[in-house]
Amino acid sequence: MNDVFIVGCGDIGRRIGAIARDRGLKTAGLARSEESARRLRAAEIIPVQGDLDRAQSLCDLPLAGKVLLYLAPPPAEGDTDPRLRNLLAAIRREALPARIVLISTTAVYGDCAGAWIDEDQPTAPQTPRGKRRLDAEQALRTWADEHRVAYVILRVGGIYGPGRLPVARLEQGLPILAEAESPYTNRIHQDDLAAICMAAAERGHPGEVYNVADGHPGTMSQYFIDVAHTLGLLPPPEVSRDEAERVMSAGMLSYLQESRRLDNRKLREELGVSLHYPDLAAGLAALKTNDK
Repeated sequence: MNDVFIVGCGDIGRRIGAIARDRGLKTAGLARSEESARRLRAAEIIPVQGDLDRAQSLCDLPLAGKVLLYLAPPPAEGDTDPRLRNLLAAIRREALPARIVLISTTAVYGDCAGAWIDEDQPTAPQTPRGKRRLDAEQALRTWADEHRVAYVILRVGGIYGPGRLPVARLEQGLPILAEAESPYTNRIHQDDLAAICMAAAERGHPGEVYNVADGHPGTMSQYFIDVAHTLGLLPPPEVSRDEAERVMSAGMLSYLQESRRLDNRKLREELGVSLHYPDLAAGLAALKTNDK
């Protein structure tokens, strides 16, 4: 396994860094500001200054022979991901990484009406969020094929865990869609996601896509209800879809427009991943109230 360079060193990136260090790998990460650099140093990740929105700042990144894990989100607007494109355009031929692992999203599939799908499902994103991520996938494929660099794409479901639960929403008593009308969603615990990223870096088949989820989807409404129960909070009120259109935010409504269930057999069989939290019940059981 090569040394690691992480772009997008948020919570998941720092968890990946911890795994890499435990394996004796040198780990560096992109830092946009001095504050970001301080956070990376505190996590024992070597900071390298650079800004994905300023292509000229990315020209001398130490990527040669390393595994590049790209976790940075695209801009909040538009249908493309200029940040990933900036990075790829700045990589010099004499400094090519050995492999790139790209974090994408299951939103690239669009609405599948609750059907079970695997990685052969055609992409048909219906939201700008999904279109931006699909643009990133396509940009990576084109660049990697041209430069003969191995890559792996991870299409990730909803991430949960301590610090990633809808606590504020539940405490405010905001409504959820009635269970009978609620779409299916897919989840992965943050610790399992970090481990999967490292497995993709080590064992992912070049050019392959892997769905990342625990394989036990549930409705979005049941997720909120289960989290509320775990944290000792009142269950949220339920509303009809017509009422949801009137009272929910545009962002929340966008998630209610899509329903799919992810088959994760390829993840388990090809990457040899054994999930620490194989379903939501296991993940919530491990939570403590003070992790809210």
